[in-house]
Parts: sequence; C-alpha cells; structure tokens
Amino acid sequence: MRTTKQLFDLTGKTALITGGSRGLGLQIAEALGEQGARLVLSSRKQSDLDEAVAHLKQRGIEASAIAADLSQESAVAPLVAEAIKRLGHIDILVNNAGATWGAPAEDYPTEAWDKVMNLNIRSIFLLSQAVGKQSMIPRKYGRIINVASIAGLSGNGPGSMQTVAYNTSKGAVVNFTRTLAGEWGRHGITVNALAPGFFPSKMTKGVLENFGEENLAKRAPLQRIGDDEDLKGAALLFASDASKHITGQILAVDGGVSAVH
Repeated sequence: MRTTKQLFDLTGKTALITGGSRGLGLQIAEALGEQGARLVLSSRKQSDLDEAVAHLKQRGIEASAIAADLSQESAVAPLVAEAIKRLGHIDILVNNAGATWGAPAEDYPTEAWDKVMNLNIRSIFLLSQAVGKQSMIPRKYGRIINVASIAGLSGNGPGSMQTVAYNTSKGAVVNFTRTLAGEWGRHGITVNALAPGFFPSKMTKGVLENFGEENLAKRAPLQRIGDDEDLKGAALLFASDASKHITGQILAVDGGVSAVH
C-alpha cells in the first residue's frame, strides 16, 4: 500500500499542458513539475513559451514547449505527434487553452462565437481524442484535466460580464468532462475538470479593471480572489494517483462563489 506522499508523486509521469505559458496553465505546470512530472507546454506564442520554460527550469522542472494555435484543427495532430516524440507517451493532458469575448448577446458577432467555441471546446475534444487514441487508451492509463470555469455553472446576472459564448463553451466543457469520463473509464482514464473562479490573468485584466479586486472579492465567502498557487493542490489531485477513484467530477476553486450565487 502506497503512502499519501507516494500517491501524489508524479516522478516518471509526463504531461502535455495547453495554454501553459502563463496564468493558470503555468501555475498548473509548476504544480505537476514540482512533483516530478516531465512537461511539454503549448500556446500560440513562442516568446511566451520560452519565458515559461526558462521560469520552470529555474525551479528545477524539466520542460519544453511547442507553439500551436489550437483554434485551428490542423494544429492538433502535429502537436500530439511532437509531444509524444519528446515524452515517449502522455500520461496527463491538461486542456487549459481558452479565450473570451465580451459583447451583448443580441449583438454578439458570429466570428467571435466561433473563435471562442473552436478554442474552448472543439479543440479540447480534438486534442483529447488524439491523445486518447495514440497514447492513453493503448496504455490503459491517463489523467485528463479540463479547465472549465464557474461561468459554465451559471448564467450572467444583470450588470455582469456579457460573455455568452464563453459561458456556453465552459458549460459544454463541464458536460464533455462527464461524458468522456463515462466512456473512457474502462480504459483506466480519469477525466475531471477544474472550475476556477476569478483569478488575475491576461484574459481577466479587463474585468479586474472594470469591477475592481475588492468588489470581486466581496462576492466570495472567503473574501478574496484566486492567487498564483490556489489551483495547484486541485490540479495535483486530479493529475495523480490520489484521484484514481475520482472521475467525471467538476471542482470549483472559487473562494465559495458558486456555493452562494
């Protein structure tokens, strides 16, 4: 029987993390790398990836990077092929890449809808499918972590963000997670999702400026917003064998916002 420390240990494991060059993706990369996983990060901009890899290596984490625009279906197969070439196989897939766009629902541009949906849910399906078929199903082992959002657990109230496509896409991530967990459990693959609340990031910069950190914190029972370590424990749980009997679950990491709103 393994100890708790051994259950959370990722020594010898490999992980592909999309949107891994900054923000929540980089925080997750730190968490998995600190526990011994070898990493491949992906995002659109090579310069951001180079900074992230250098940051991780300073922390003693083995990481490399592959630039890919996952809003384009043609980027999926080359990314998976190169990641498997570098890592040998993929034990852990973190689907974190995402985008948002704000506009009133009645005037929401179709091109904005498609951009958000293609990256936030279509790419997750395509990447999970490719990694599953090429690495996880044949090896009868896998940990898939989808990054949803508490925006996928409820709608927007009056005066709040006008993000109909983002909320819809994250709601789809929630049910995609449950559905894939149901289908792939027989292959030894767990599929779970993190649903972050408000964390400072490039994507949320405008929200922070419009609403203010203090006002956002007041919405949470814990009276705070997320910081640069608040996702680490939850991500490590879903990535490790500590969660080998947990699948199809959505864990909100939001200071309690979703519990009271």
